[in-house]
Amino acid sequence: MQMDAGLDTGPVLMQKALPIAADDDAGTLHDKLAALGARAVVEALSDVESGRARALPQPSEGITYAPKIDKRETRLDWSKPAIELERAVRAYRPAPGAFAMLEGEAIKIWRAQALAQEGEPGSLRVDGEQLLAGCGEGSLGVLELQRAGGRRLSAADFLRGRALARGARFS
Repeated sequence: MQMDAGLDTGPVLMQKALPIAADDDAGTLHDKLAALGARAVVEALSDVESGRARALPQPSEGITYAPKIDKRETRLDWSKPAIELERAVRAYRPAPGAFAMLEGEAIKIWRAQALAQEGEPGSLRVDGEQLLAGCGEGSLGVLELQRAGGRRLSAADFLRGRALARGARFS
């Protein structure tokens, strides 16, 4: 390992790329990156031992610091496009989890899908066994959700156990 005075700024011995699948979330990426990292460390150590390793400086452009996620950031903002909310749900899964408020109750949203259908931001409607939430652009099809203290449910099971009032909306 080569180090310098900065925070994660030293030279790099190896880089590996990993495609992000449309259904990946923070948990699946963690697992894929852990496996890739383990293989890369073994390969890099072999390169160092054989003299093939070449330390390359990291670029000084495009550096960002990722602070710890604050729970308030995980509340979904229904004025945003549905595709951004779908990505937020995946980014915060499995922990800390994305959530929305429904009639004063925090509802964790585990799985969702961006849809082209339009709707008033936050407004809820039922389409068969699917719960649709309007967004700033498009709608979010909520596929799996969880009430505080409850278990994860499909949207259909959630709707069977909790009727939505007329005009119900996520806030």
